[in-house]
Amino acid sequence: MIVMEEMLKVFQQHRGDAIVVSGRANRHWDGISTLKNRDLSLGDPAMGGHASFALGLALAQPNKKVVVFDSEGDLQMSLGVLAMIAEQKPKNFYHFLLDNEVYATTGGQPVPNAKTIAYDTIAKGCGYPAAYAYTNLESFSVNVGRILSGTGPVFVAMKIVPEIENVPIGQRTPRLRRTKEQGIADLRAELGVSN
Repeated sequence: MIVMEEMLKVFQQHRGDAIVVSGRANRHWDGISTLKNRDLSLGDPAMGGHASFALGLALAQPNKKVVVFDSEGDLQMSLGVLAMIAEQKPKNFYHFLLDNEVYATTGGQPVPNAKTIAYDTIAKGCGYPAAYAYTNLESFSVNVGRILSGTGPVFVAMKIVPEIENVPIGQRTPRLRRTKEQGIADLRAELGVSN
């Protein structure tokens, strides 16, 4: 399994100027990213919608790479998004799935069929032209540059070491340095998009 923070540091080296919807990676990404105005964190209430949001962003900004760091719990809530993304064929869309086999946010309950489900196979079956799966950082590190230089939509499933939240949701210290609304405003300004 891959340590998320180490994977994100490798990804950052190949990011270029891509827009990143950080999803489940937000707990580490804010401290690693060097292009904060091109980062969006929608927060936990967006569970089930990160990929859909990132797809809309990719379609609205076809000349900008859009990366989403999704989770398997998030994706299982809306598996139909894979078919929609494949049908739309956004050439600038890079879908990274962080699969830790549990609902880490709510205490570590196992995700259904966690040990055997092959998300890369599902994505390929839905029509993604390229889908990959990684269980170690070394293989991912060797291939991430090639993946990001390829044409999307691309799906990358990674087995990630679980980081379980042991504090009840209502008692957690917020990790986000900016609100979702501020992140969207910052991205709009960065891209020169008016209301």
